[in-house]
Amino acid sequence: MKKLILSVACAMIAPFALAQTTTTTTTYTDGTGTITEYVPGETFVLKESAGPRPYKVTKTTTYVTKSGRVLTDADVKTRIRVGLPISIKYVKHDNDMVVDRVIVDD
Repeated sequence: MKKLILSVACAMIAPFALAQTTTTTTTYTDGTGTITEYVPGETFVLKESAGPRPYKVTKTTTYVTKSGRVLTDADVKTRIRVGLPISIKYVKHDNDMVVDRVIVDD
């Protein structure tokens, strides 16, 4: 009986003891430029010192002012446009530059 209880207890604990935790680190890169093309909710092209570069935006992309205020959807629709200088934080995913944060002047 003791062996049966010990076996069941070991079987219950084993998955936790053998489980490995995985930590993923995301490295963001900063960028700065002027929007030269813009498709809301999809992409924009920034004119940077090295030339034009396309970026993808997602539903999780956050738009903020330099002081940290998060822009509403209405603010984004009126403020984000061709000709606007912005700063961004992005991550390279496969061949795409995926924007995490867009930063505009206050």
